[in-house]
Amino acid sequence: MKFYISIFISLLSLSILAQEAELKVKVSKNKLGLNQRLRIEFSVNKQGADNFTPPDFKDFRVIQGPSQSVSQSWINGKVSFSQSYSYILKPKRRGELIISPANIKYRGKTLNSKMMKIVVLNPVEIPDNPNDPNYIAQQNIHLVAETSKSRPFVGEGIYVEYRLYVSENVSVFDTSVTEAPQYNGFWNQEIKINGFPVKMGKYNGENYRYIVLQKALLIPTKTGKLTIDPMKMDIVIGVPTGRVDFFGNVITKNLKKEFASTKKIIRPKSLPLENKPENFTGAVGKFKFDVSLSKNALKANESSQIKLTVSGKGNLKLFELPTVETPAELEKYQPERKERVRVAADGITGSVTDTYTVVPQYKGKYKIPNIAFSYFNPNEKKYQTIATEDLFVDVLEGKELVTNNNSLIQKKTVISTGKNFRYIQTKSEFMTKDSADFFKSNVFYLFLLLPLISIPIGIVIAKNNEKRNRDVIGRKQRRAERLAKKYLSEAHKQLGKKEAFYESLERALHNYLKAKLGIEIADISKEKIAQILQQRNVDKDTTKEFIAVLEHSDFARYSPITNTEMKQEFERAKLVIVQLDKQL
Repeated sequence: MKFYISIFISLLSLSILAQEAELKVKVSKNKLGLNQRLRIEFSVNKQGADNFTPPDFKDFRVIQGPSQSVSQSWINGKVSFSQSYSYILKPKRRGELIISPANIKYRGKTLNSKMMKIVVLNPVEIPDNPNDPNYIAQQNIHLVAETSKSRPFVGEGIYVEYRLYVSENVSVFDTSVTEAPQYNGFWNQEIKINGFPVKMGKYNGENYRYIVLQKALLIPTKTGKLTIDPMKMDIVIGVPTGRVDFFGNVITKNLKKEFASTKKIIRPKSLPLENKPENFTGAVGKFKFDVSLSKNALKANESSQIKLTVSGKGNLKLFELPTVETPAELEKYQPERKERVRVAADGITGSVTDTYTVVPQYKGKYKIPNIAFSYFNPNEKKYQTIATEDLFVDVLEGKELVTNNNSLIQKKTVISTGKNFRYIQTKSEFMTKDSADFFKSNVFYLFLLLPLISIPIGIVIAKNNEKRNRDVIGRKQRRAERLAKKYLSEAHKQLGKKEAFYESLERALHNYLKAKLGIEIADISKEKIAQILQQRNVDKDTTKEFIAVLEHSDFARYSPITNTEMKQEFERAKLVIVQLDKQL
């Protein structure tokens, strides 16, 4: 045992020594009001560093500190050590204030931290009670609309993204959109978001967790001042009350509050008139253009397809493709449109194709003139035109085209092949269709006997329903199981995700009691809940089981739990709701 302990200590020491010594600095916020405070922390990752020298803090008043702490951990074979010194500061004046570097001695060397810049603004309104839940929620949750560009060209795609920023000081239990944003003046397409992964980011210079709630691609269709109305949400927030429970956990209070994003103004620019091509039809982006012929050698009355394809990135759904001009000897039909486009955050990508079918009537060689496509490139801020080469159709077999001295085409009768195309029929012959009378038909007798058959079936169904209704215990059991499934549906979706599952499970139990008892129990202690249930004549075993499920939901968030244990806890919660519903 002594040998193994020695090996462990040696490996621990080597892992710590392998790290490079560094003195880091971190602030709680980079921007604040003159009457606000910030927390600054200096941390060194090497054991044995001493003689810490803080900055002079000449533009700040030290409210508290230094507070010193030491932590060491071993995770997956990796050792980490941290020794930190923290201060609570209050600025003395407005402006851009500089916190000079701190230093500490380690093995004869001096480690210096980075210099920090703090922006101090005018005093902000602070309530008399800093622990006011509404004030805490307002300071720690922000619904933000972010756009990729505020001055796009008409027809140029931009995106708007709605983010919910939440600090680590509060928790969010439920969200619901009460008013969706409107995109007047834009062609818009919502971008699908796969789940709501939590990301880390900065808001006003401070670290926040955030999720992307909604994302949409917008293409302005006109110039001027276009407004994106705010998104409004109701959010249930867990706000710390400043008190702790018996185990030292912070006690939170649930608060429902409405949040709204700021209104966004987009001012699209009109496309330039200079060098604008005559064949420009509104295409904005970066595209490729291709024209192809499926067969260039065929017989009279055989068909060939001409494909015009525009591919690339831009407003593919908002412009018209060029038209194909063919000689009179080639009969042309209306094009078939095919779109293969994908809408993403960076715009619309894919291709749009028009397919024309042409049928030659006479033998000969015919030219299909070149086709040009023009578009506006917003990155280069200029128009670009792509022109294709001429196409030729060689009809090898068929009647000769006869012309007179004036080279006028004489109309000839087209011989029908009976395969692909025929003349449009201009005359029709109608014949009377024999039809049988409904009276004394098979269907008539079926409808006549239908009431006689349906009456016995209805009697059997009514008796079965009456029998089920007399089964009071069974009816209560079925109703209780449906109610349990209703409240636990969200928790069932979160199976496998420990924290989300137990939050949903606890919320389901609270919502069930709130619905049955008609009172808000989220802020009531578990002892008070047990007392209320006993007053409602719920037996002690069921009450004890309900409280046990609630307590296990609290502890399980901070301990390793397997998927099997989560499924067992789900079934346990379902059973206790069924038992409660029978007695309430």
